[in-house]
Amino acid sequence: MFFLNLKLVICIFFAISFSAWSDQNSDKINPEIFNIGSQNKNIKLKKERKPIVSDNWMVVTANSQASIVAGKILEKGGTAVDAMISAQLVLGLVEPESSGLGGGAFLVYFDNTKKEVITLDGRETAPLLIKEKIFQDVDGKSLKFFDAVVGGKSVGTPGTPALLEEAYKRWGRTKWSLLFKDAMNLSNNGFIVSKKLNSSIKRSKNSLSKFINTKTYFLPNNVPLKIGDIHINKKYANTLKVFARDGSKVFYDGAIGDDIISTVQKASINAGFLSHKDLLNYKVIERSPVCSKYRDYEVCGMGPPSSGALTISQILGMIENYNISELGPTNPDTWKIIGDASRLAFADRSLYMADSDFINVPINELIDKNYLYERSKFLDSKNKIEIVKAGKLVSKSSSNWSNDISLELPSTSHISIVDIYGNALSMTTTIENGFGSRLMTNGGFLLNNELTDFSFKSFKNGKKIANNIEPGKRPRSSMAPTIILKNNRPVYVLGSPGGSNIIGYVVNAIVSMIDWKNNAQEAASVSHGINKFGTYYLEKNTFISKLAPSLEAMNYKVKLKNFSSGLNIININDRLYGGSDHRREGIAIGN
Repeated sequence: MFFLNLKLVICIFFAISFSAWSDQNSDKINPEIFNIGSQNKNIKLKKERKPIVSDNWMVVTANSQASIVAGKILEKGGTAVDAMISAQLVLGLVEPESSGLGGGAFLVYFDNTKKEVITLDGRETAPLLIKEKIFQDVDGKSLKFFDAVVGGKSVGTPGTPALLEEAYKRWGRTKWSLLFKDAMNLSNNGFIVSKKLNSSIKRSKNSLSKFINTKTYFLPNNVPLKIGDIHINKKYANTLKVFARDGSKVFYDGAIGDDIISTVQKASINAGFLSHKDLLNYKVIERSPVCSKYRDYEVCGMGPPSSGALTISQILGMIENYNISELGPTNPDTWKIIGDASRLAFADRSLYMADSDFINVPINELIDKNYLYERSKFLDSKNKIEIVKAGKLVSKSSSNWSNDISLELPSTSHISIVDIYGNALSMTTTIENGFGSRLMTNGGFLLNNELTDFSFKSFKNGKKIANNIEPGKRPRSSMAPTIILKNNRPVYVLGSPGGSNIIGYVVNAIVSMIDWKNNAQEAASVSHGINKFGTYYLEKNTFISKLAPSLEAMNYKVKLKNFSSGLNIININDRLYGGSDHRREGIAIGN
C-alpha cells in the first residue's frame, strides 16, 4: 500500500507539473526511470530498510514533490546547484513552515573541477536600526520566546534569494528561467498538502491567526489545510515569475523588497525595523570552510556565523580519542563519551562562537587536536562530568565574553545532491521557527524570525555576550550542512533540520557511518541520544531508550522524548547510496 500511495503521489505530481517541464523538453520523462524510495512517519523502521541506489546522480530533500522536481533537472544534465534551486523553490511552497524566500541558508559545495570545498553564507542580517534591548521588557527581563517571535521585530534581511542567484552564477548550467517552471506550475495549479504541513498548521493555529494574510492562506474558513488537499498559491507563482525574469534584485531593490519592508514595518504586532538600506546592503559571503580530521576522513562544513561545523569538529575531535567502534552503539559508555563531549563543545560554543565579522572567533584553537585531546581527558571518568566549563584558550581576544542566553528551536529543511559531473552539494535552509515570524507577504511567502537566534541579552555578569544583537550582524546558527572527504574526494553528503539539536543529529549520523559502518539509510534513521547542557535526552521507543537506567547510574538526568530530525544523506562509493530520515517526509531519488 505504501508504494502504491507513493506512485499515486508521483502520478498526480507529474500530471500537474509536466506541462511546465515540456517547455524545455519535447520528450516525456517517465517517473519509472527514477529509483525512488520514501520514508513516512506511519511506516515503522525495520531492519530491512535499505538505501536507495543509483549510478549517475542523486537528490534527497524533505518532500517528495521537491525531490521529483530536482530529479528531473538532474536527469536532463543539470548541475547540483540547478537541482537545488528548483528544489528550494518547491520546498518554499510545499513546506513553507520550514524554509523559503523569506529566510536564509548555508551552502557547502564540492567543486569537482577545482577539487575543493566552497561555502556560501546566505544567513540573514540584523536591521541597521535594531536596538540591543529589543527582546527585553521595560524592566530589562528577557521576553518569552514566542512573544519575541511573532511579528516584525524578529525579521532579519532575507538571504535565500541572493544565495540562489549567487550559487547559480558560479555553478549553474540549466537556463535560469527553466528552474522556476515546476514551482510556478505547482503554485498555479496546486500542490499536495502533506501530513507535516497539516500538523504544523494545527500546532501553530493561534499564532497563524494573528495576521490576515497568513490566516487566509493557512486557515481558510478558520480550518487548517487538510492532508491530501490540492492547494493553490497564485501570489507565490507571481513572485516566482518576477524572480525568474529579473533575478534576486527584486527582493532587495524592487517591488518585492518594498512589500517585505511594508509587511515588517506595518505589522499589527511587534512592528519591525527592517529598511530598504538593509536590503540594499545585503551580500552573500563566501567563507573559508571549517574542515577537521576524523579517523581517516576530513569533515567539512560552514564556519561562523554557523556554530555547526565548529561544534561538530570539537565533538568528533574529542571522541576520536576513544574506540567507540569497538564499544558499539548499545554500550552506555559510548553514549557517556558522546554526551559529555557534546556538553564540553556546547560550553565552548556558548562562550566563543558568533558572527566572525563582529568578533574574533578562535576557529583554529577550538579545533586544534592538542586542545581537544586535553579536553577529552575529562571523558575518562566512569560517571558524567559534574561541572562543565568552556576551555581556556591561548587567544586573549575572547577572554572577556560571557556565556550566551539564546534559544534555537527545531524547524528548517535540508537538501543533499550529487550530480553527474561529480559535484556535491549540502544546503541547510530555514526561516527559523516553524512559520517564522508568521508574517506572510503579498508575494505568498513567509518572513523569518531569525533575530531570535541572537541572545536576548547583550551582557551577563558584566561581560558582553558574543552572540548579542548588533546592527548588520548575522545571528549564530546550528545549521550544519556537511560534506565528508576521503583522499580529497567526497564520500558523504549530509545535514539535518532541528534547531540546536542539528549538531547532535549530524554527529550521530557521522559516527553511525564511520565508526559503526552503517549505510546511508541506517545513519539517517539512527536512534538519537542528545546531551547539550546536562540532561540526557534519549529517543523514545528505540534501543537507546533502554540505556536510561545505565546512564542514570552514571549520574545523568535522563528524559525520553521524540525527535524530529530530518537527516538527508548521500554516500558516494562504488555507486550512490541515499537515505532519508523516517521521522519526516523526505525521499531519496536517483538514476
